[in-house]
Amino acid sequence: MNKDAIRKQFPKTIEEIAIKDKRIFVMVGDISHGIFSNFRKKIKNRYSNLGILEPTMISMSAGMSKTGFIPVVHTIAPFLIERSYEQIKLDFCYHKLPGVIVSVGGAFDYSALGCTHHCYNDLSIMKSFQNTQVFHPASTLEFDILLKKTYKNKYLKYFKIPKVSHDINFKSNDIEPGKSIKIYNGKDLSIFCTGTQLKNAINLRSKLQKDGIKAELIYIHTIKPLDDKSIIRSIRKTKKFVTIEEHSKIGSLGDDIRRLLKDKYYKSLSFTLPDNFIHFYGSYEDICNKIGLNLDNYYTKTIKLFE
Repeated sequence: MNKDAIRKQFPKTIEEIAIKDKRIFVMVGDISHGIFSNFRKKIKNRYSNLGILEPTMISMSAGMSKTGFIPVVHTIAPFLIERSYEQIKLDFCYHKLPGVIVSVGGAFDYSALGCTHHCYNDLSIMKSFQNTQVFHPASTLEFDILLKKTYKNKYLKYFKIPKVSHDINFKSNDIEPGKSIKIYNGKDLSIFCTGTQLKNAINLRSKLQKDGIKAELIYIHTIKPLDDKSIIRSIRKTKKFVTIEEHSKIGSLGDDIRRLLKDKYYKSLSFTLPDNFIHFYGSYEDICNKIGLNLDNYYTKTIKLFE
């Protein structure tokens, strides 16, 4: 799996935008200085490192948005979203101000640093606010296209950058804000996946196919607005569904889909983060295996839907 590729794409994409659009102003919370070195050389007066003052950074960027700038705010997810919750709520969302928030270190990407650097619920927090759009691109192409197509709209945009890419190649025409990507057709099961776990979802489909189960696989990079029509259409056809994501169980993609179904019952499973803190350390892969975000667990539990 390709690590940090999307994070390295971020300054390249924003530099392309900023050269053409003088309203772009980048603020960082004492991270990513190296990858933004070229940006700082070319656009010296529209980049600022505010240090570890995340709530202040959000408030300042909201003020800049009010005056006509397009602020792009960037640091580690728990400090940017959880620590700055009140400032996002009151300074941006209450006043319906646009802007761009880009995080790294969501879920357990900083696997060696423990819970202080974990963020299990950033997507559910951000989608709960009014006037927001929420994106979880897990490839460089997705990030590049989604940011370029949305950066100047009227919403506060949140981009969650995962450390590990899924390494699946899409065509540019496949990527549209608010639209899911159907990777495979199927008739027996719908698999909905977001983020890095797409590779495991593809392998799950292949393994199920050996058992005669034809699964429809839909990849979701836009968490809000959700592609309701494609999701409902797929579930009505297959009558069963599975969701796979690196996010808390509460407020998950699985929760959103069940609300869409309006109390209609379908057999389903949600593979999410456990409903407790992760207390152990290790690599990204180590943690995935310990909490069951792996192919073996997906297959063992999914096959029981057909018993």
